[in-house]
Amino acid sequence: MPVTNLTDLLDPARCARLVIKVGSALLVGKDGGVRRNWLAGLVEEIAAARATGQEVVVVSSGAIALGAARLSLARGGRASLADAQAAAAVGQIALSGLWAELLAERGLAAAQMLVTLDDLEDRRRYLNASATLVHLLERGVVPVVNENDSVATAEIRFGDNDRLAARVAQAARADGVVLLSDVDGLYDRDPREHGATLVPLVEKIDARIKAMAGESSTSGMGSGGMTSKIQAAEIATRAGIALAIVNGTSDKPLASALQSGRSSVFVPRRNDAGRKAWIGGRIAVKGALRVDDGCRAALGKGASVLAAGITMVDGQFRRGDLVTIAAADGSALAQGLAEYDADECRTIAGHKATEQAELLGYAPRAAVVHRDHMVLL
Repeated sequence: MPVTNLTDLLDPARCARLVIKVGSALLVGKDGGVRRNWLAGLVEEIAAARATGQEVVVVSSGAIALGAARLSLARGGRASLADAQAAAAVGQIALSGLWAELLAERGLAAAQMLVTLDDLEDRRRYLNASATLVHLLERGVVPVVNENDSVATAEIRFGDNDRLAARVAQAARADGVVLLSDVDGLYDRDPREHGATLVPLVEKIDARIKAMAGESSTSGMGSGGMTSKIQAAEIATRAGIALAIVNGTSDKPLASALQSGRSSVFVPRRNDAGRKAWIGGRIAVKGALRVDDGCRAALGKGASVLAAGITMVDGQFRRGDLVTIAAADGSALAQGLAEYDADECRTIAGHKATEQAELLGYAPRAAVVHRDHMVLL
């Protein structure tokens, strides 16, 4: 039976391993100080979950906000990359110490893990991170994960902890993710508009659901909005992981959300595993291949992307880089690892296998993107 509500996600029998993401606006007040009483309440809930046998990973924002307050930086430390990196370096030590202290008061050991986008995009480093997370959980530790903003740049960063939480859930082999935010969940329009309705259950993320995503978070402190949460849900649900968006502003936010019955739960739509899940969750796309209708139909039947079906090649990428496979109208169909460099793809695009050897100067590979290294979106 799939997880369909928040009660299921907080039940260790249904969700043995849970990732909880905490947004900056929840952890840090508008004055730049820690909302310590609120955080202590959440830690109490985490300890209660651990007592029932549920393993918990925390993805915690707040380092930049904390550091910016201590350094008196403008715009919460986000006025420039240099400010953000400095704020993160100062704030991260305070953030990790706070989690360690409060978890220790409940008899739990905390572990800090700082990751960048590259750590989870590179296959070997992803597997190393996964092994570390799983081993910590098996030892009864609560890993506290954050993006390493002190070294991350615009080109190599997640930019929000929503998608990071979904990727961490994959690496940790979790069953569910709870995104604690400052909104109740996904609304059919801006929740500030009259008549806006909460969407309690999402069984399929399509164009209609994506259109509902707006900048619902108005705190100005974090970097994620509803769009990043939908993207996180796509990553999670493709890997068989349920995801809930919950209003975390109340004390003991999990119990409060259960009592109110207000949340949005995204149901897993398939269960990609191993390498497929890693490919499906990757974010750093290097280029795109646009394909014809024949190739589009073949993809739906489990075929690879062949050069004959490619009509356009966008971007500069190398063999092994992640590319999007798009339909004639530009809509994304799949993503996978290219078997050729971009210029080679342009050379053989639209040509049959019998013509490719002469064009390339060597025997062509079986496919431009092989089905074993591709996932449908």
